[in-house]
Amino acid sequence: MSPSGGTLHHRPHLRRHPTNTTALFYRDRARQAESDAASATLDNVRSRWLRAAKAWDEMASRAEKTAERRSVNEEAKHLAEMDASEDD
Repeated sequence: MSPSGGTLHHRPHLRRHPTNTTALFYRDRARQAESDAASATLDNVRSRWLRAAKAWDEMASRAEKTAERRSVNEEAKHLAEMDASEDD
């Protein structure tokens, strides 16, 4: 229970799978690069777009992992604060 009487389920900022707008942006850019690769007529241009798509996807994965770690850390911090306030 939180000091306000709610549980972690009622605290959206502490959920384990936060919406990550940065990762969503990176995924959108990757899909656009894939689309551009599909419409490219030159092999070197297609390769460049495919490399860009891979890079955007990798950045999205890193952003998602970072957001997940941040969420877990915030939850642990919140639980520690709750335990400390109960000890008082």
